[in-house]
Amino acid sequence: MRCPFCGFQEDRVIDSRESREGEAIRRRRQCLKCEKRFTTYERIDEVPYMVVKKDGRREKFDRQKVLTGLLKACEKRPVSMGKLAELVDEVEGKIVEAAEREISTTEIGEVLISRLRDIDKVAYVRFASVYRDFQDEEAFFHELKDLLQKKRS
Repeated sequence: MRCPFCGFQEDRVIDSRESREGEAIRRRRQCLKCEKRFTTYERIDEVPYMVVKKDGRREKFDRQKVLTGLLKACEKRPVSMGKLAELVDEVEGKIVEAAEREISTTEIGEVLISRLRDIDKVAYVRFASVYRDFQDEEAFFHELKDLLQKKRS
């Protein structure tokens, strides 16, 4: 911590206390050079994780929204809620581990789509049809053809 009086970068903590609300820690510090005392506050980093949409808009990451999309794709399919929760955990972990606090919907979709391909082919095709926004039956059949070729190999 840099001393606000002399700019020296070394100090010692004299006293630490939680704030009344419990949202911050108040620390009394003493500069090791000029010996003046000053107060600092530590707070939890509350910058939200953001999702960048295809049109450039940003919105806060919503775990429930990802799960809802997966539930629609897996409706009436033999995919357990545990598997879906694992998928959402994987996406959330990818966001938390990233250096930036933003992730594109494309990255999220690619993680989900690659994992769904291994879990349930029908759910994969359902999710892909919405995520990849097939404009006609030709694009849809092309995706099915790729899926069948990968299954044979």
